[in-house]
Amino acid sequence: NIREMFSGEALPEQVASSNAYLGAVAIRDALNLGADIVITGRVVDSAVVLAPLLHEYQWSLDDYDKLAQGSLAGHVIECGAQCTGGNFTDWRLVQGFDNIGFPVVEVSEDGSFVVTKPQGTGGLVSTATVAEQIVYEIGNPQAYLLPDVIADFNQVHLEQVGEHRVRVKGAKGQAPTAQYKVSVTYPDGYRVLVSFLIAGREAPQKAQVIADAILNKCERVLAMRSVPPFSEKSVEILGIESTYGGHAQALDSREVVVKIAVKHMFKEACMFFASEIAQASTGMAPALAGIVGGRPKASPVIKLFSFLIDKNQVNVEIDFEGKRYLVEVPQRISTEQLPTLKASENAIYQGDEIEVPLIEIAHARSGDKGNHSNIGVIARKADYLPWIRAALTEEAVASYMQHVLDAEKGRVIRYELPGLNALNFMLENALGGGGVASLRIDPQGKAFAQQLLDMPVKVPAHLLEK
Repeated sequence: NIREMFSGEALPEQVASSNAYLGAVAIRDALNLGADIVITGRVVDSAVVLAPLLHEYQWSLDDYDKLAQGSLAGHVIECGAQCTGGNFTDWRLVQGFDNIGFPVVEVSEDGSFVVTKPQGTGGLVSTATVAEQIVYEIGNPQAYLLPDVIADFNQVHLEQVGEHRVRVKGAKGQAPTAQYKVSVTYPDGYRVLVSFLIAGREAPQKAQVIADAILNKCERVLAMRSVPPFSEKSVEILGIESTYGGHAQALDSREVVVKIAVKHMFKEACMFFASEIAQASTGMAPALAGIVGGRPKASPVIKLFSFLIDKNQVNVEIDFEGKRYLVEVPQRISTEQLPTLKASENAIYQGDEIEVPLIEIAHARSGDKGNHSNIGVIARKADYLPWIRAALTEEAVASYMQHVLDAEKGRVIRYELPGLNALNFMLENALGGGGVASLRIDPQGKAFAQQLLDMPVKVPAHLLEK
């Protein structure tokens, strides 16, 4: 009786793919056999870094602190240049985006490592760029669940040890769980997305009228043919800060892009919608100037379904030089309670604070896990953290980001990372389905951190003057 691990839904009847996230042990074994290149099925991103370390240093599979450090090294470099200046809040400090250096981790036998990049390349490796990547796409930082280890990033410490060189240490580990996470994909009808430019006075108002008219007309014709309406609809008017929800400031523009997306169980209904855009350019409000990206095509909606499976139900084998080798995955499992750090002290407001946008006292990075998004917020100075904590309560962040949270199932959970002077916010059910299932312009929450950095926070003036 397989149930989705987040929603509790039953396994769909039709499945397109199914992959268990394996760890580093099989890759290590392949390297130990003498493999030069290892081709795997689905593995966690960090395993491709942890495995060569297990091979090179012969770390024991129950030396969990080293496994946590090795996994952290993999987590830091898993998204390429995102730790060498890519996606960095203070992007103006980064030189040479046209030749940005990809990261190199130099890992010592004790598990500590230095993050750097090749000489003569663009980018920036600083404690801030590395910290942003550490908080990227994680949930509870005290219990980062991996197939090989449960990692605790609570006391991870960063030190700038040279130009473009940051030393990372302090990750702790404990025995992993007895289960793998499995990602299943399944088809769920069709989708089509169309974007077009509207120019001239009152462009946002014209955009809304045209979008509503196209959708109303299509659904009226579908009903006449006894076809159900679209299962999901999305209208986003780009150019008036619509991604900011109620915090939008630019409410008017003489140039906007209208993005309309729909889902339907029948591909023909999506194609009918796509064909109606041309008629709108001659039969609705003025200056529908051009379809962005040409005439749209319908594509299948592929949704994600995640569940857990016992490790002993998955046989892992290596095929090396024509022979098969069974991989022994350790069965020792964690019996300790998974920790969640209690919040430290909040600052107490005295009434003489000044209000600044969060970006003045913090930097941030956001990412996605299925339909959930996270926003990691790192204080620019340790002195700022109590004031960030006081302003960014779970309730305050949920209120500020309510335009992205599901009305029924959306919520915000806050975690602490004291070693980095950081907080991590999990925004559950905040991506409209997430990934390829979402109709939104930002299905992975890439811009969420930028939105939160505009949130006003109160800080004593004397702290800012230092």
